[in-house]
Amino acid sequence: MTADLRISACVTTFNEERNIRRCLESLTWCDEIVIVDSYSTDNTLDICREYTDRVYQHEWLGYIGQKNLIRKLARYPWLLFVDADEVVSDDLRAQIQAEFTRGVDTICGYEFPRMVNYLGRWIRYGEWYPDVKLRLFLKEKGRSGGQEPHDQVFVNGRVKRLKGHLYHYTYDDIHDHLETMNRFSSITAREKYREGERFSWIDFLLRPPIRFLKAYFVKRGFMDGRRGFFIALVSMFGVYAKYAKLWELAWAEKAAGESERGASKAS
Repeated sequence: MTADLRISACVTTFNEERNIRRCLESLTWCDEIVIVDSYSTDNTLDICREYTDRVYQHEWLGYIGQKNLIRKLARYPWLLFVDADEVVSDDLRAQIQAEFTRGVDTICGYEFPRMVNYLGRWIRYGEWYPDVKLRLFLKEKGRSGGQEPHDQVFVNGRVKRLKGHLYHYTYDDIHDHLETMNRFSSITAREKYREGERFSWIDFLLRPPIRFLKAYFVKRGFMDGRRGFFIALVSMFGVYAKYAKLWELAWAEKAAGESERGASKAS
């Protein structure tokens, strides 16, 4: 492979000892593996150093910030972003290698479907599939953006879609799923509040059930059985939580202001 087609696999980690070996095993064909760890307290770093000496530690900058940091550390022209709980399938690896062997011509990025393993089974319907991700791209043509906690890669140029899967070994159990949705809803609410969005009863009452109906019926989440129902239900909970926390932020700001005014009058 010519120098301009070399790939840097980029992985961000934090306490991923249960997932990281599986992830890195699927990346050994890349020209280098770069890891940025947010000061893990488990065995993540020891496992990472079995696969690469390009392991760095940096405080957490957010999902977008951490991706932009690791982008700068990569040495090669093409970047492959993979999360620690993801795996590049054999089919996807073969398709990428075939593309690069033929020559990429004017292509600046590749996207491919992500398939989630949830409670021991692959999810093939609903909002989770096909969850197409743009993860392989020319460093000079791409950047990370979006809204926390959902980072996206934006490429200035032609993007081609491959059929091979990126496997996602997501939540350990329903408890983990609920905890993640709770955390993500807090991050999303803060971002929306910072950008000027405020609580609306219409959004709070209508958007969650619409989300459930879309995931379970429109996108046929029911085809995944009980798991499809659980996924749609937790997604609905996440939307409720997001708007409730948006209201909470406004209430807290108002209460803080009233407290300051009360203290000022007292003095």
